Amino acid sequence: MNMGVVIGRVTATRKDDNLVGFKLLITQPIDVKEETTGEPIVAVDMAGAGVGEKVIYVTGSMASRATQNKDAPVDAAIVGIIDTFEVEKEYGGKS
Repeated sequence: MNMGVVIGRVTATRKDDNLVGFKLLITQPIDVKEETTGEPIVAVDMAGAGVGEKVIYVTGSMASRATQNKDAPVDAAIVGIIDTFEVEKEYGGKS
């Protein structure tokens, strides 16, 4: 699982039939210091998230499983909205 911040929405009036009804959100990956960690991704929203919210998302095979539709062409799915989180130990990251 990964953490991110929702920074926008994607509107696609034409898309794969297995994606009809799903909300697509642009999610910026973040680390425990809430710093960005890569390029934004488009994720299917399974949790009812909105712009500005911190979220938990999954990628790869877990993402398509989150939709409960194995035929859905999903690479990333938002599976939770973060209310708060605490880091118990100082995190230095990679050198």
